[in-house]
Amino acid sequence: MRNVMVTGATKGIGRAVVEIFAKNGHNLAICSRNNQELQELANRLKLAYGVNVYYEQCDVADKSDVEMFAENALAEFGHFDVLINNAGVFMPGAILAEEHETFETMLNTNLVSAYTLTKLIVPYMVIKKSGHVFNICSTASIKAYPNGGSYCISKFALYGMTKVLREELMETGVKVTAILPGPTYSASWHSANIPKERFMMAEEVAQAVYAAFAMPGNAVFEDIVMRPQLGDI
Repeated sequence: MRNVMVTGATKGIGRAVVEIFAKNGHNLAICSRNNQELQELANRLKLAYGVNVYYEQCDVADKSDVEMFAENALAEFGHFDVLINNAGVFMPGAILAEEHETFETMLNTNLVSAYTLTKLIVPYMVIKKSGHVFNICSTASIKAYPNGGSYCISKFALYGMTKVLREELMETGVKVTAILPGPTYSASWHSANIPKERFMMAEEVAQAVYAAFAMPGNAVFEDIVMRPQLGDI
């Protein structure tokens, strides 16, 4: 049994990741912006799997919210064996056309939150000489596309941070993995009039995360790139 922290836990990839870790008996600290959804999810996981679940409403774009979540979760569990920086936001736009606030929102949500939690949670892993950090990046981290704007910038930066962290933690026993999923079916795609079959499912991404976590020995998956069988959309 491990203690696992997941941000953006009530929807999409985050929810699927929470589900698979709970199903395998691991305790969870989860956050999102919707307290009711958090409470319902936590209660269901406790009932279904008998795990401990700490939850807290948190806007990860607000650094003080992130710091409070980390402080309270550490008070609850003492340490975390797995940190999954999943929370993110996508706002389409072009660099020259989008509002500056768009850049700030996506950078704070997609990058700064992960940076902040890493600095607060990972030192405990280093002390124990074990742990695993997953950053949910994107294929937008390695391939820019039109109308990607600040989203691509933030995801490129998160991927870069993951690479740096891997180098820094290499001799500590803490593993670092970048997950780079392509189009994954979620509510944000419902109005796009694209067949569901063209997407990956969030559960498939979660399975990849858990497989990387569960792999024994000294090997580490540094990057896991996932796309729909028919390619990007």
